[in-house]
Amino acid sequence: VGVTLPRADVTPTHGHVGPSPNPASRVSGGSGNLRGVGGLCRRVSRGLHCSLVLARMPHLENMVLCRESQVSTLQSLFGERHHFSFPSIFIYGHTASGKTYVTQTLLNTLELPHAFVNCVECFTLRLLLEQILNKLSHHHSSEDGCSTQITCETFNDFVRLFKQVTKAENLNSQTVYIVLDKAEYLRDMDANLLPGFLRLQELTDRNVTVIFLSEIVWEKFRPNTGCFEPFVLYFPDYSIGNLQKILSHDHPPEYSADFYAAYINILLGVFYTVCRDLKELRYLAVLNFPKYCEPVVKGEASERDTRKLWRNIEPHLKKAMQTVYLREISSSQWEKLQKDDTDSGQLKGLSAYTHVELPYYSKFILIAAYLASYNPARTDKRFFLKHHGKIKKTNFLKKHEKTSNHLLGPKPFPLDRLLAILYSIVDSRVAPTANIFS
Repeated sequence: VGVTLPRADVTPTHGHVGPSPNPASRVSGGSGNLRGVGGLCRRVSRGLHCSLVLARMPHLENMVLCRESQVSTLQSLFGERHHFSFPSIFIYGHTASGKTYVTQTLLNTLELPHAFVNCVECFTLRLLLEQILNKLSHHHSSEDGCSTQITCETFNDFVRLFKQVTKAENLNSQTVYIVLDKAEYLRDMDANLLPGFLRLQELTDRNVTVIFLSEIVWEKFRPNTGCFEPFVLYFPDYSIGNLQKILSHDHPPEYSADFYAAYINILLGVFYTVCRDLKELRYLAVLNFPKYCEPVVKGEASERDTRKLWRNIEPHLKKAMQTVYLREISSSQWEKLQKDDTDSGQLKGLSAYTHVELPYYSKFILIAAYLASYNPARTDKRFFLKHHGKIKKTNFLKKHEKTSNHLLGPKPFPLDRLLAILYSIVDSRVAPTANIFS
């Protein structure tokens, strides 16, 4: 990596260009000489860092696809190592939208000091704080094998120990990043935890940035008492073109890229209406690809015979469509089922399928929308509460209520009412995701 050394400052003076007449800016000897050499070294160090970052950029672009805007924004926020960044960054988006992968890849590629913690694994305050401190303390000394585990009980202890760890690891002169994945679980912990993380840079007087990764919008996080507002960054869902590009990038080396891209195009044409989860689509692509290329392996068709390949894979995609998101069987059991399947009495082909199988929660959202649109709001308490108390019965009905609600058509309803009905008809706890509120 080539670095051009900065020249001495030159300013036009009385019609000619020469060194600045200011004696303090000259490198002439004594303390001025030391200041000049120190400034030169700092500029060379910054130039080396920038050159290394630029050298890694093509590699980063190949690793992170279809997230150029978000990567550019994060790089602008991070800046250089010694620059103060935002105290807190809140990144939200639907599941499998690249939040965790982009953040991890960017921090690892730029070699920035960070601690990545999953709030599902660290479900108590002590586990969360200790995990952050231990990861930071092992950032430079992970190969020693003799470091001791740090214990931390309260957030006050965390602030004190964080100062000690950053000083011991020589991290005072650069930004330290704390990444909290699945940050929505912080709402179930102590009330002072979230405001404390938002103001951690102020409390510790250190160059630290806390990054929250969540599927829930920031409005659901904000405490009623108020708090320091983070920088909010949204990761939208991948479009069908983005999914096509990302999934086609994973093609096996023994097959051509065009052949695998044609297979991904067929797969998305079937599943995109009911599933836009990149992880699930990637799993389905790996699971059904051996069946797609089976005629090519047997020599019955070529890679360009798309019609014959489609007829071979169509009934198998129909069966896989019935279990989207639900792991009823493992991958090995699925492959065995495909080999042993000789039942010819079933309907073959997606053309014989007259309905679309929706995912699990989508069905309940549709049912909740139906109930909210055809039932008056005053009946929700009676229908969806177990202990609703006594309700007075009256025979008086308004004129428009004598007619069936189905004849009058659906009525508009607020989103809060839809979610309230959804939570009451689903047995398990459902967290509101960014996809609903965006």
